[in-house]
Amino acid sequence: MLFDTHVHLNAHQFTEDRHDIIMRAREAGVTYMNVVGFDRKTIELALEIVNQYENIYASIGWHPVDAIDMTEADLKWIETLSKHPKVVALGEMGLDYHWDKSPKNIQKDVFRQQIQLAKHVKMPIIIHNREATEDVLQILAEENAKDVGGIMHCYSDTPEYVPEILDMNFYISLGGPVTFKNATHPKEVAKIVPIDRLLIETDAPYLAPHPNRGKRNEPAYVTLVAEKIAQLRDMSVEELAKTTTKNALTLFKINKNGQ
Repeated sequence: MLFDTHVHLNAHQFTEDRHDIIMRAREAGVTYMNVVGFDRKTIELALEIVNQYENIYASIGWHPVDAIDMTEADLKWIETLSKHPKVVALGEMGLDYHWDKSPKNIQKDVFRQQIQLAKHVKMPIIIHNREATEDVLQILAEENAKDVGGIMHCYSDTPEYVPEILDMNFYISLGGPVTFKNATHPKEVAKIVPIDRLLIETDAPYLAPHPNRGKRNEPAYVTLVAEKIAQLRDMSVEELAKTTTKNALTLFKINKNGQ
């Protein structure tokens, strides 16, 4: 029983065969999925998907790359949709200094607004962080994000930040990069995160794990992530699956009956 805590089933790469992808994940033992919406189009489609399938949930927010496009009306719309019974978190949100579409000051402002909204609606947040760790942690601290907690999605930075992240009431989620031969940081992190604060994900259709690296990722491949982390931690895949699924159900406030 696995929980892919971050998947973009709403991506255009899945338009032609989304149902088959979901069924293939089920057959692989992926009982739960969290579909992440990050702008108007992907949020709307995420909600369509969760309304059709049992044990698939949604997170809704505004991606930092597109922060410059977010309006006050968009934020109000996200607040309204947060009441949907299968919306379990806000995000992905955060900072992305790799792309330069949205100026840093606008990214920071939009990030702060979404944290404040999450505190208002009492929901955990999902953090996108690319080349911006220090600023992300500073904003989380200043906005008291600890009050709601959440997920450091597809964590790729060094292990040194892990204690600070845990102190802020966040879980650390690992995806395909933990299986890459040259990716040392995710492997080191996989070994040191307390098991009750660890989550797994695919970020499909992106970041496919080895041996599918470079191909379209899909939620069924979260099994490869689980297998690699179990190997690194010297534990059974069954125990890792059970614990990381329990962690996600707890964070997202989902009971085991699927609702």
